[in-house]
Order: sequence, then structure tokens, then C-alpha cells
Amino acid sequence: MAPAKKRNVSSLKSTEQCVKTAKIQLDGKVEQILESRKHANDVFDLLELLQSEKEKDVISAVGSCSKLFCTLLERKALFKGKLPGEEETLSGGYSPEKKYGIFMRHRYNSCVEILLELLSHEAHSVKETALCCLMKFAAGEGEHPLEDLDWSEHYTFPRELIQTVIDRLLSKTADNSLLISRFQEFIEMEDVRYYAMSSIRDCVGKVMDKNKGALMPVFQNNAFTLMSNISIPSQESELTNFMVKQEAKHEDWKAAKLNEQKRVFERMWLGFLKYKLPSSMYKNILVILHDSILPHMSKPTLMIDFLTAAYDVGGAISLLALNGLFVLIHQHNLDYPDFYKKLYNLLEPSIFHVKYRARFFYLINLFLSSSHLPVYLVAAFAKRLARLALTAPPAALLIVLPFIYNLIRRHPSCRVLIHKPNTEDETPEDPYLMDEEDPAQSCALESSLWEIKTLQQHYHPDVAKAALMINTPLTGKEEDISDVLELTTFELMERDLKQTQTKTVPLEFETASQLLQGGGDVLGQHFCLN
Repeated sequence: MAPAKKRNVSSLKSTEQCVKTAKIQLDGKVEQILESRKHANDVFDLLELLQSEKEKDVISAVGSCSKLFCTLLERKALFKGKLPGEEETLSGGYSPEKKYGIFMRHRYNSCVEILLELLSHEAHSVKETALCCLMKFAAGEGEHPLEDLDWSEHYTFPRELIQTVIDRLLSKTADNSLLISRFQEFIEMEDVRYYAMSSIRDCVGKVMDKNKGALMPVFQNNAFTLMSNISIPSQESELTNFMVKQEAKHEDWKAAKLNEQKRVFERMWLGFLKYKLPSSMYKNILVILHDSILPHMSKPTLMIDFLTAAYDVGGAISLLALNGLFVLIHQHNLDYPDFYKKLYNLLEPSIFHVKYRARFFYLINLFLSSSHLPVYLVAAFAKRLARLALTAPPAALLIVLPFIYNLIRRHPSCRVLIHKPNTEDETPEDPYLMDEEDPAQSCALESSLWEIKTLQQHYHPDVAKAALMINTPLTGKEEDISDVLELTTFELMERDLKQTQTKTVPLEFETASQLLQGGGDVLGQHFCLN
């Protein structure tokens, strides 16, 4: 076995040596091209190696091309302006310097095209290397533009190159989430982010319109992954990190203005959200909506159409959509009169059996936290939860009962649900209308919380104990339900099984401690019957 191991080590060293030798040769070829124009045709060797089937060769070639063309950009050796065809160059009266610039500009364009193709390579290391090289080219083009400036502001930025990179990142067939996460480093720069957002909007509109708005899960997931990584500073003074520094009027550049950044951010999201989305994506968007999207929008109320559509999806998505509406109502003065009616209709038996139960009760507690809500509304919520509690599991009841008590504490007028006077002639029929969708018409105030009285006979002792609290005057301090929001049935059982005896049980005799250790009068010493 020893000789085989030796051969493997030798083979590995040989491979590493070959890689080093190849890199030295490439570096030497690049130096020759840069030193003398007579070696210009050697650039074809680099472009050929760029299309190699070997991953290491491609990565080495990308590094060499990066060094070559970034240096040519710095030297301003590439032709600037509208690029003529190569055949036209041969017949035209161009100087040798111009001919060289046109020739290398064509090779540069070929290199960019190959790098864009490499963004779809099966090896992530190749894709990542190609992306970084393209962004180096973008920085070089920004500093040394290849097009004549024909607008008065004279702002330079490689918008077309950024657009093509975005188009490749937003693949229709491949999940590019890993490569997009690498691109996040670049969109932290203010100008890259500004033009990337504009490019995303254009790409989404073009692709979705061409597909007639039909679902494109892979493409839309790529777009969402890229967009969700974009965050905008809160103050204009924080806009300091630019890839391309403008020579003049930098403060007038749109990319350097916070309002313009917000405007493009808003248009990007609205352009994405106007199309039909995969159901799983609604939840992903709504979870980050109030923290990562709404604060960066110029007019957050424009999101109401999306939130209304998301509510119609149902389930957890409906609740999360109401969370977004709640933010708009409280922070942006949105008038949405049906909010609590929609929230009321989300109270169904399924809320106790789904994985988002904790988030549901956290949010509904937030929505009903105001002490200025009308008493009929609070009574309707308390009564509906009490009715649903009759069929809820114990873990859910330990949330629901304190929740109902807190509602009554916030709104003392709801105490009538507890202290409902009755007469001998009163019919036992409950006037509450469970199927009524409008809480104002549910007749909750005419009813009582008899359901909680029923739960005092519950088989689980903790539930029965919690239900007994309604028999005593409720204190003014609300109960903290955060500790029980995540409580599961399994955890409840584990807690019950691990309970230790905390109280000493009174006995009519003293327990025997030395019964098996001998002694003639042990029984007489330890048993004292009354």
C-alpha cells in the first residue's frame, strides 16, 4: 500500500506544478501583449482557453483576461465611440493606433460575451470568477468610458453592461440564488444598486409580458432573491460608496440622491408585484414587507393592491397581508375600513392546528392592542375565540384563555360578557351568530362567555385552572402570553410528565425510615395512630 500512496502524492504535486506552470505562461503571454502590439494576436489564445472544458483552465484564463483588458481600459487603448466592423477597419484610412484600438475593442467585446455565457456554467467557482471579472470591467468602463458622452450631465456609468449581467442573473431555467448572493457585495455600492434596480424592473417587465403574465417560478424566485438583498440607506449622507466617481456635479447625479433611489426601488417592487406570483412567494414577501420594503418606498400606500390580492390567497398569507395593511393604517394613515372585518373572518378552527399559530396570535394581539376600539368589536373577537376554544387542543387553550382575559382587561365594558344577569324566564339559547361575517351584526354583546365556564370541566388540569380565573375579579395587569405562544402539545405533555412533587402530603402517621434494618420495636416507634 505504501508505494501507491507515494504515487498519489507525486501525482498531486505534479498537477499543482502544471497549474502553476500554466499560470506563469498565461501571465507571461499577457505581459507580452501589453508590451508590444506585435503580440496582439496572442489574445486569441486567451479567448480560446476561456472556453476550455477544464474548470481550472477557465478560471486561469478569466484572471488573465481581467488583467489584460483592465490594463487596456486604464491606458485608454481600446477604441472609444461607435465601433466599426473589422472589415471596414482594413479598408478604411485608420492609423495603426486606431486599428489596434478597434481590434482589441472587438476582442474585449468577445471576452465580455464569453464571460456572460460563463455565468451559466455548471461550476459555481467559474460563475463566481466570471461575475467578478465582469464587475471589474464595469468599474473600468465607468472610469474610462468606451462610448462618447452625448448628454449634458456627462455622468458616466456602464449601464448596458450592468443590464446584461442582471439579465443573466435572472435566469429562466437555473436557480442562481448562490451567485446572486455573491452579487450582493456589488449592489451595496450606491450607483450599482441604482442602475441594477432599474435593470431588474426592465427585465421583469420584458420577460413577464412576453410570457403573458403566466407563472415563471424559477425566474421569479431569482428576481425575488436579488430584490430582497437590496436595502437603501435611511439618510442621504450615507450615500458615499460609489463604484464610479463622477468628475463634476456629483451631488446632482440621480444615483447620489436618496429620493431617486427610493423612487427606483418603489418602481422595481411595484413592477414585480403586479404579476401573479407563486403562492409560496407571497409569504416570503409579506414576511419582509414591513421591515425591508415599506420603509424604503416613497409612497408605501401604493402597496395596497398587492396586499388586497395577497389577502385573497387565504391561510397564513391572509394574516401576513393584514399585517402589511396594519402598518399602512398606523404609520401611513391609510383608510381601510374593512380591516377588522377581514381579521375577524380569519378566526377559524384551523388557526389552532397550523405551524404559524404563534405568529397569528402575536399579530392579532398587536392588532387589538388599542384601547380605543369599539366595544362591540372587541366583544365579537372575545366571543368568537371562546366559541372556537370548545374544540381547541390544550396547548392552544393556554394561549386563548389569557388572550380573552387581556381583551376584557383593556375594555372593561366587555365585562358584561362575564356578569350577564339572567332571569328564570330567559331562554337558554345563545343569541351570538357564529356564521355572521360582520362583527357588528354578530350580537356578541347580547351573549356571554359560557364557553369558558364549560372549559372549567376540561380534562387537562392546566386548562381547567386557567378557565377558573373567570370566576374571580380580573386584575388590571395584563398577562404576558409570549411564553406560551410557542407551546406545543408535545412540550405540554413533557412538562406534565416531568412535574415534581412540590408540596408535602400530610399523613396520619410518621413514615418508616428503618423498617428493614432490624430492631424489635421499629413498628411501634414509627406508627402513631390517632
